[in-house]
Amino acid sequence: MWDFFQTVRHRHSVRRYQSDVAIEPEALHGVLEMALAGPSAGDLQAYHLVVVRDGDLRGRLAEHSGEDFLAEAPVNIVVCADPERSAARFGKRGRELFALQDATIAATYIQLAAVAEGLGSAWAGGFEAGTLRALLELEEHLQPVAVLALGYPAEIPEPTPRRKLNELVSYR
Repeated sequence: MWDFFQTVRHRHSVRRYQSDVAIEPEALHGVLEMALAGPSAGDLQAYHLVVVRDGDLRGRLAEHSGEDFLAEAPVNIVVCADPERSAARFGKRGRELFALQDATIAATYIQLAAVAEGLGSAWAGGFEAGTLRALLELEEHLQPVAVLALGYPAEIPEPTPRRKLNELVSYR
């Protein structure tokens, strides 16, 4: 297994998938378990994950978000924040921030676990939350944050340029 730094450096947004190659149940389970291993405010895990394997539904997600790769990937994972779960302990800050942070941490862990499993992923956020909620028949209190495409890459994209550390970090 790769070390952590190799895993992070090999994470790329994959937008072409081997759509005819299913993800093994054990691999998908392992990726989902890693989402649960991430930190969360108060250890509340104020998020919900919806695994979408149905091809028609993936197609509708792709159409709604304008991201064709969602239809091509054999699995989409819709990551939702659960603001009320966090608000029960942390009030307004939990509702407005902590649940969103919990969901994005879970999504990030999913993407890193996918790399470790030899899978590719891409994050899609170009959707209208109410429409997505209706499409997936989500409970009203769940807030869709990201749709992650997941599958075996049909191509590995070239790394994209990154800003220099000294542009992003300041020390006091």
